[in-house]
Amino acid sequence: MKIRYISVVYFLILLFPSCRETPAYDNFAGFAQGTTYSMVFENTGKLNPQDLKSEVEKILREFDLSLSLYVDSSILSGVNRNEDLAVDDYFSEAFRISAEISEMTDGAFDITVGPLVRAWGFGPDDNRNFSESKRDSLLRLVGMDKVKIENGRVIKANPGINLDFNAMAQGYSVDIISDYFSSRGIKSFLVEIGGEVRVKGDKQGVLWRIGIDRPEDNNNLPGNDLQAVISLKDRSLATSGNYRKFYIENGVKYSHTIDPRTGYPARNQLLSATIIAKDCATADGIATACMVIGKDKAIEFLGFHPEFDAFLVFSDNSGNYQTWTTENLKRYISVTQ
Repeated sequence: MKIRYISVVYFLILLFPSCRETPAYDNFAGFAQGTTYSMVFENTGKLNPQDLKSEVEKILREFDLSLSLYVDSSILSGVNRNEDLAVDDYFSEAFRISAEISEMTDGAFDITVGPLVRAWGFGPDDNRNFSESKRDSLLRLVGMDKVKIENGRVIKANPGINLDFNAMAQGYSVDIISDYFSSRGIKSFLVEIGGEVRVKGDKQGVLWRIGIDRPEDNNNLPGNDLQAVISLKDRSLATSGNYRKFYIENGVKYSHTIDPRTGYPARNQLLSATIIAKDCATADGIATACMVIGKDKAIEFLGFHPEFDAFLVFSDNSGNYQTWTTENLKRYISVTQ
């Protein structure tokens, strides 16, 4: 294969001596946002992968200083403490996208769900203190209509309102890095952070292939057990599922996906939702909303939104895995048994 590749390049140089050589592909990986990341990109020889990696990690640190719940000095942490802070462009754009997704999903996606997430023990401190007596008071703090950005400041209807961008922030960070790659003139790349992906172009005529993990409890090693492989070009992909973040108490499984409309963890047959969209922030948020509303309503929602493609994995009444795929995606997906 290597000999054929060199021969092809040599043949093209002979025919078109003024053209540049077929570009190579470089890659790097690392840790950020409490997870792993990996980048693959076309390199015509003008980019130093280590320099690019350093710049990517710098951007991700700046991103965390804006939107991370796990960084005490972040703008988000300060806003949740009701400090008088000006928000930055990352924060403003994340808020705008979140408001759009919330409206589109009739509130199934809502960044004001933070107090409920923490009460159920899925926040930064893992301290569960939810009780039925607290439910009504917590629900009064939930709703995108209770918060806005005005003159660069977050205005809350109640100081107890807390924001949580976790359901879309990782996808949004993928978009930020993708935009940076494009600004550097990179015409073909794959950006992956914590399993959320955006690709540009293809890889020398071949579509990028993305593996979707099988949604089994404690399937914690990405790529170890795949449910499907999806081929992509110029699109983003995000998967939400309840098989990695949950706990079991008194025989009941509680997932990390909280329904902001009821105050309870979502419980339905849907095991994972993979959404394909133009941008990864939207794909991430819609995937979360699908997990909240369940299989049947997700399929109905997707029928009204052909701009999204989807791959859903759910359990039937006998507990067996079943899948559902949007029509446009079927020729780009290979489902394993």
